[in-house]
Amino acid sequence: MSRLTEQEQQEIIRFIEADKPLPDKYRFLLFEDKREVELVWNGKTSEVCNIVLPFQVIEQVDEPRAEKPEDTSSQGLLFDERGRQLKGWTNKLIWGDNKLILSSLKNGPLREEIEKQGGLKLIYIDPPFDVGADFSMDIEIGGDTFTKKPNILEEIAYRDTWGKGADSFIAMIYERLALMRDLLAEDGSIYVHCDWRLSGYMRLVLDEVFGKGGETEKAGFRNEIIWCYRGGGVPKNDFAPKHDTIFRYSKSTQFTFNVDDVRIPYSDDVMNSDPSRYDKSYRDNKVYEGYKPNEKGKHPEDWWTIQPIMPSDKTERVGYPTQKPVELIQRIIDASTNPDDIVMDVFCGSGTTLAVAQGLRARRVKLQSGKENIEYYFTDQRKWIGADLSKFAIHTTRKRLIGVQRALKADGKDYRAFEILNLGKYERQHYIGVNPNLREAEQQKQLAEKETAFIDLILRAYRAEKTDGFNTFHGKKAGRLVAVGPVNLPVTRLFVEEVILECRKKHITKVDILGFEFEMGLFPNVLDEARAKGIDIAPKYIPAEVFDKRAVEKNQVVFHDVSFIEVKPHVKKNSVAVELTDFSVFYSQDSIANAEATLKDKASRIVVEKGQIVKVSKDKDGVVTRETLTKNWTDWIDYWAVDFNFESKREIIRVPVNPSQPPFDKGGSEAGGFEEVWTGDYIFENEWQSFRTKKDRSLELKSVFHECPPGRRKLAVKVVDIFGTDTMTIVDVSVGKGVGR
Repeated sequence: MSRLTEQEQQEIIRFIEADKPLPDKYRFLLFEDKREVELVWNGKTSEVCNIVLPFQVIEQVDEPRAEKPEDTSSQGLLFDERGRQLKGWTNKLIWGDNKLILSSLKNGPLREEIEKQGGLKLIYIDPPFDVGADFSMDIEIGGDTFTKKPNILEEIAYRDTWGKGADSFIAMIYERLALMRDLLAEDGSIYVHCDWRLSGYMRLVLDEVFGKGGETEKAGFRNEIIWCYRGGGVPKNDFAPKHDTIFRYSKSTQFTFNVDDVRIPYSDDVMNSDPSRYDKSYRDNKVYEGYKPNEKGKHPEDWWTIQPIMPSDKTERVGYPTQKPVELIQRIIDASTNPDDIVMDVFCGSGTTLAVAQGLRARRVKLQSGKENIEYYFTDQRKWIGADLSKFAIHTTRKRLIGVQRALKADGKDYRAFEILNLGKYERQHYIGVNPNLREAEQQKQLAEKETAFIDLILRAYRAEKTDGFNTFHGKKAGRLVAVGPVNLPVTRLFVEEVILECRKKHITKVDILGFEFEMGLFPNVLDEARAKGIDIAPKYIPAEVFDKRAVEKNQVVFHDVSFIEVKPHVKKNSVAVELTDFSVFYSQDSIANAEATLKDKASRIVVEKGQIVKVSKDKDGVVTRETLTKNWTDWIDYWAVDFNFESKREIIRVPVNPSQPPFDKGGSEAGGFEEVWTGDYIFENEWQSFRTKKDRSLELKSVFHECPPGRRKLAVKVVDIFGTDTMTIVDVSVGKGVGR
């Protein structure tokens, strides 16, 4: 206090006695580690999520290297007799909230695996910086395009949690960047992509998390990269905004920068020019080596002219609205990583970062006509981790990466398998907006009130009567008890098991389980287990319309059954194939009656009603016509895959040996340790698949024959519909001599 004058001391005392906050100037006078400039926003806190949830492997994808490898001995122990990967790093595609994913990576057992691979060397993120963005997706159906609205999980997470303004976005990204910083290797780099809406805020947040840098001997800020492009509309009264900003930061002064790998070719004029025409200072600045241009090209500036993916593109575009060009991402990955380094993107969207990490590259070539074209090729691969909140994004990425695997296989190149994971037991309070500034008791009270209001809303929309006296059940309807899953959170196996347990204790036989999302791979195993115990469980999707008061009041909310699959196995001697024979869905989005009532003349709208996609059109005279676009059940299918020996690979998770002891100490070394536990589930090994692409809309409905040892086995079939929702079924078959069809 010796640095304060007597007047300042008296003023502080008056503020304290009056129970008023001190003016900001006293923070700089009272504390040694003061900051001359500080970024402050509504709700700022230094607390960072430290939740650890188990990662559960839902699916392993490894395009078979060969139907019958000629020589498996040369593959060593890395691959089995089918050419499938047995050990080593497996790339990871994770579905869920990236805050919980990052926290679980930082504090959980996967961190040890990451460190063994040399650590996380590069993070690239392209967060949804447009807080007013429309997160709908365009889906091709027949010759038309249907716009899928975002599900409630995406809607609330993006718009209601992050999209209330700049302060909510900054709070969201600040905590995630702090987690990324702690995960990043000491010699790692991070690139953060944004546009004019939030670039000013983003720079300040990054400075606070990583440091201001700006000099070789300082960590933190390294570059503000301006990505310039052409095309699109032009405003009448402003300069056309035709650039995005990419901020590059390093965690320490030791970082990778491979300038020779990202040099830009000089033009023929420059390469053939006489260097003597440049003044001496220009030559002495080593722009020219030996007075000649560097044959590898010029050192790139911090402004990049790379064209975005054009709407007419039929090769690279996968139909994702925020997709970035391969050229852009490859410059980042090539500059800041080396082969086999780990790259991470936790807003992976269409999967461009992961595809480039897998080895995909693009180069511009000149045609005889003088125009430029893009050629795609493969080069040294990196390991990768990708994550996204949207299941549609995860599915889009899965298809894209299988395509990359197939291309690598055709090119005779090695590649790693990848697995699809999600988080196990979610915590509701992370998704329900409880005020973190309240005291603990008040937070719990607010949480309970919001959960009660949510359940009441769902029961009212479902037209169910509220019940009391149960642990898992919330209502009753037509002789069936009703359990409501948590808001913004998939219904997990644990949730269903708790329902089954209470059913057995209280002799309940009929149950409806309502949920916005169901954990991938959950059905039909759990339903079969329940039936074996005499319990009829009907899982139903909660539609977004429950949040529309008018729809609830008019009884317009429809809860749809989960889709189901019908398959037919074909056995021929010691091999088996699977034929997809039916797929039933019950979706609705909008209604035909509403479209007819609200359409303007000479307009049309595509709606989904009771599992049919219908185009409603109104001509200039107001005459309405309907055209059903889903002509066949196969129109609903975007992708399907087969595991020819389900239950051959157990799902193992690693959990802390002592839950009360942190698994890592403050220095990041393992402390309490982990142990391996079988979850009781199995991993779906994706051994054959057929799917539609932008270029090829055809779909095979019968798999190849797969050779396998004689005996009984379970076949698992997974179908992903055009909305990105997956459904799985399991069938028993007997394979052996004398068995056939």
